[in-house]
Parts: sequence; structure tokens; C-alpha cells
Amino acid sequence: MPIEFEPFRDAWKDDPYPIYRALRDEDPIHWAPASEVWCISRYEDVEFVLTHPDLFSSRSRLNGPAVSIAELGPIERVVAIAKSLWRLRVTPWTAMNSRLLIQEDGEVHHGLRTIVNRGFTPRRIRGWEARIESLVEDCLERISRQESFDLIQDLAIPIPVTVIAEMLGVEAEHMHRFKRWSDELIRMSSGSGMAEQRDVSDLGVIGEMREYLMPIVRARREEPKDDLISTIVAAEPGDQPLSDHEVLLFFVLLLVAGNETTTNLLGNCVDALLENPDALKRVVDDPRLIPGLVEETLRWDNPVQYLNRVTTKEVEIRGVRIPQDEQVLVILASANRDERHFDDPDRFDPAREIRNHMGFGFGHHFCLGASLARLEAVGALKKLVPALPSLERVTPEREFLDSYLIRGRSRLELRTAG
Repeated sequence: MPIEFEPFRDAWKDDPYPIYRALRDEDPIHWAPASEVWCISRYEDVEFVLTHPDLFSSRSRLNGPAVSIAELGPIERVVAIAKSLWRLRVTPWTAMNSRLLIQEDGEVHHGLRTIVNRGFTPRRIRGWEARIESLVEDCLERISRQESFDLIQDLAIPIPVTVIAEMLGVEAEHMHRFKRWSDELIRMSSGSGMAEQRDVSDLGVIGEMREYLMPIVRARREEPKDDLISTIVAAEPGDQPLSDHEVLLFFVLLLVAGNETTTNLLGNCVDALLENPDALKRVVDDPRLIPGLVEETLRWDNPVQYLNRVTTKEVEIRGVRIPQDEQVLVILASANRDERHFDDPDRFDPAREIRNHMGFGFGHHFCLGASLARLEAVGALKKLVPALPSLERVTPEREFLDSYLIRGRSRLELRTAG
């Protein structure tokens, strides 16, 4: 019987790993008709897609159950586009020609990545270690005064949101506003909000972000500071300067990616340790395993479940022909559980020697903030892990984020055991 798998359905969200195994074993190049995407599930094939941008372009957009703007009447279509662009204060030409790092290939991608990499040098990232330690201690001190606490809201969110805000050079005290923007963008782009779109989404959140950001951008153009926004707007020889709209797109990307990865990495890691007491005991007994614990969490329960590409020509994989201009979904979380690449992949083992997991992607689009996420996660877990044996869940139920792309816990309430 053919496997019925649609990536934009709630049926697999709580535990997608059994269906991923079935795909790898029985239908590794799976056509999902309702989602109109080809789903690639084996490690070797995912690696092939991500290392051949000439065949699988990043210039694509997820096809969910949204209504295409092409299905609207001509008058409604014009009105929908005009409303969205008006709210962003951009012309149609600007919107069509703006560059976004994660949706570019080749030299355009290289040029954009070169700009933002200046803010993510190893020296700059190492310089945040003391600040991260201080933030962790502040969070744990507040938690210690509470009978119970939510690990996500009280620790996993404040640390990365504060760090990325301070890196960007914006007011970290607006943390709750930043998180609301991030959550809504994820919901609209990869969760239940996908069904509400008409090709151009409800851009109210983007409009809010633009109104907040543009005065800061103008100030940094006139008087640069030692922050990421100044780095992004400052053109150096050989750069193609960014428009205001492109700076906004960079801000959106960095704000969302800069907090969601670490937040969900920490939540998924603690949840895994609570479910695997033997693994928790090993890490408590030997804190040197904590960096490996982070890598194993990225492999075992990856915060980013998949990436999207589009074929530039007809491609054949495992005897299956995928036509040109087709959407391809590479399931990173399935590749990370592929028994053809990892021994006993469903076992959570902080001492595992991992060979090239795909927790941060692969190839040219490897996550540029990977080193920062690792630093934040290791810093938090060094302080948190010793306390975990004395904690228990307030409720056994798990609450997951409203997203098919991002896997993480929306709440993880804990209290002193006993």
C-alpha cells in the first residue's frame, strides 16, 4: 500500500519519526500530491540535493495549502498585491528584485553571505561567551525563586532573543515584541496560518517590523556602531549595497533564526534528557559530554525539520524522474535518523560520535549562526544539567509549536520532584 504522507498536515507533527522511517524504507523519493512537493528522506539523497545548487535552487517558496494568487480574479489579485506592498511601503519592482540570503544561489548568495559573515566571525562569537553566562545565571536565579517554571518562557527564549537583539543593536527590553513577531512569522509561513494566505501573506507583522527598524537603519547609515545592523548597511569595496527593504529582510531572517534555533534546541534537549534518564545520568556524571549532547539533540530531534528547493532541470534520483521547476522538500530530520548513515539512530546517546549530522543544514547554505547557537546551548546546559535530576514535569502532555517546519516545545513546565 502506498505511503500517504503530506508534510503540511498535523497527523505527524507530534512524532514524525515513524513516518520518516517508512518513507526511507519504502518511498525515499515521495510525491505528496496535496502539498505538491517531492519529499526526499534518505541521508545520501538529501546530501546530494543540498550539494548540487545547480540542479536544486534555493530560489523557491514552500507550497502549502494556501490559495495561489493566480486563482484569484484579476481585480482581487491586484488589490491583494497592492495592499501588501502599500503596508510595506515598497514598489512592486523593489519587492520582485530584493535579495534574501536563504533564497539565493551562486554569486548573489555568496555576496550576501559575505556581508553578514562579518558579524559572525569566530572572534566576535567568542566575545559573547561571558554575556551568555551572565544571562543564564540571571534566568536561573529568577527560576530558583519559583515553585514551578516554564523552561521555554523562563530560559530558552530570553537567552537567544536577548543575545540576537544586542548583536543587532536594538533594544533587548522589547524581547516579548520580537518573540511575538517571530512566532507569527513562523505560524504564517509554516503553520496553521499557511491556509490563511493568498500567496502574499498578511504582512501586518512585517509592517510593524519595518516601522520599528527603518529609523534605526537611517541612524546607522549616518552614524555606524559596532553592531550587526551597522555591519549590514555598511557597504565595503566589492559589495552591492543593500536597499532598505533588503536590510529589513536580513533583520527578519536574523531575528527569527537567531532565536528560534537555540530556543527549540534547548527545549528539545531537556525534553530528551527527561525521557532518557540513563542519558541524563551520564551527562550529569561527566559534564564534558555537554557539547556532544548538543550535537546529538540536533541529530535526534532537529529544530529545523526540512528545507525547500526547486529543480532547475529534470533530475533523476533512485530511478524517479523529477521534472524541472518542481518543489523538492529535503527532510533533514529524516536524514538524521537514517540507519544507513547512523548506527541505532533512534537511540538518544550524548556520547555518540556523530558524522556530519544535518541539524544546521548542509552545503553552501549551512546555518551561519551555528557557532552562536552552539555557544548559547552549551552555556545554558552547563548550568542547567546539574539541576535536572531534581526536577520533574508538571504535566506529561507535550505542547508543540504551530509549525510544520520548526520542531519545538511551546511549553515545558517543570517543578522540584517529590
